[in-house]
Amino acid sequence: SADYAGEKLRTLFPDVKELRKQWSDPAARTKIIESLAERGISFDELAEAAGQPEADPFDLICHLAHNAPLRTRRERAHALRTDRKDFFGQYSPEARQILEELLEKYAEHGTAQFVLPDVLDVPPISNHGQPGEIVRLFGGAKELREAVTQLQTLLYSA
Repeated sequence: SADYAGEKLRTLFPDVKELRKQWSDPAARTKIIESLAERGISFDELAEAAGQPEADPFDLICHLAHNAPLRTRRERAHALRTDRKDFFGQYSPEARQILEELLEKYAEHGTAQFVLPDVLDVPPISNHGQPGEIVRLFGGAKELREAVTQLQTLLYSA
């Protein structure tokens, strides 16, 4: 039930600020998701319990554990686009379009859409060329990875 899940999540994540900090880091987020799975907590079940299939897993945890307002992935993506134009503005128009497309894929399907290099082979991102060509738009593989990591960090900083 949602109450049981909330109780368990509160025990695991007593501090929302600390959870947000960890969740913003893709590697730490993966560890959190794995530790929840080990305890038999699935985000699909949490979303069902909360009646919120479009909610971001981070928001589900905060909502169930601390009664925080629940935001959908689309609301989170919209807030990032609106509040952080400076982030997108530092990239060339085509690189910016790729980041926008990643954000849109996240809004529709969730954080798995940020997995590099897999996502480079999937439309609409693959429409920008071969993975090597996409990497060059960002100035290199390291720069692309940093851009995607920063995109995720900003997504959860609001």
